Amino acid sequence: MDDFFAADFERVVAPEETSLDEGIEISLRPKTLSEYIGQEKVKDNLKVYMDAALGREESLDHVLIYGPPGLGKTTLAGIIANEMKGQFRVTSGPAIEKPGDLAALLTNLNDGDVLFIDEIHRLPRTVEEILYPALEDYAIDIIIGKGPSARSLRLDLKHFTLVGATTRAGQLSAPLRDRFGVILRLETYSPKELSRIVTRSSGILGIDITSQGAIELASRSRGTPRIANRLLKRARDFAQVSGDGEITDDIAKQALDRMEIDELGLDMIDRLLLKAMVENYNGGPVGLETIAAAIGEESITIEDVYEPYLMQIGFLSRTPRGRKVTPAGYRHLGLNYPDLEDSEQISLSCDD
Repeated sequence: MDDFFAADFERVVAPEETSLDEGIEISLRPKTLSEYIGQEKVKDNLKVYMDAALGREESLDHVLIYGPPGLGKTTLAGIIANEMKGQFRVTSGPAIEKPGDLAALLTNLNDGDVLFIDEIHRLPRTVEEILYPALEDYAIDIIIGKGPSARSLRLDLKHFTLVGATTRAGQLSAPLRDRFGVILRLETYSPKELSRIVTRSSGILGIDITSQGAIELASRSRGTPRIANRLLKRARDFAQVSGDGEITDDIAKQALDRMEIDELGLDMIDRLLLKAMVENYNGGPVGLETIAAAIGEESITIEDVYEPYLMQIGFLSRTPRGRKVTPAGYRHLGLNYPDLEDSEQISLSCDD
């Protein structure tokens, strides 16, 4: 296997925000709940909660939004701030290193403001403990001085709303999770919803696109709006150079094929990962560390970046003995699924 996996590159189908999204993602974000496409159950419930809070002239309960990356958690937080008519303050868990950093943020908030903490599961424990009284009592306790002369000072806070976002809700501590009054789970989008998002984005960016072109881009976007918008930008380039500027069905297919993104949204890396398991280990089961060594990639990257979507579409499974390519994965690669006995015999020498 070559060193392609070890190269420093950014995947077009990566759900996380990358430099490929610079200068475009903010401009495409909807500002109101009515403009937000998809997540109908989440929107319906959230509208009730916000309308009720506005009717009582209170701040909205603290909100936890979780789900895979690229589905619109930051966008939804901004909409909450806009609908509740408060200022939107943005930070992230890794950026808040000390309790004093969080205290400075909290004491500068006004009534009705929304503090958005992305990757909230990565908050340091000492910082997280400062949040407990802030979320429950709208107050924080600060220790002044050191040693025997140290004393505790309680500072009252304005009634703000904390919106936390995470891709790993299971890593949140129970005390923190229990302090959120509203918990929202975002799910991947259907191709129909994504085609509406692509059409909306093309209108904002001034890109001509046909309905079939939008559907073609949406169907290969892995259920993720961020990827759909990214593919729209790349398809625009092909439409400009190879066509008359309009993204048609043919232009969209040409662009996606040139980027080696197949009809299910798998790129070259996904297919190479599956092929490495099939060719080297007869499809598994094989241990994660063994796969990582075979393709020259870190195991954590395989687990966090490549595996989730392959498991979601049923091409990869986890067993007690390791990862395994499913019959559906074999069919997608155009290969026949091996006999069970042959697969088991070969995999005995591949277990970690």
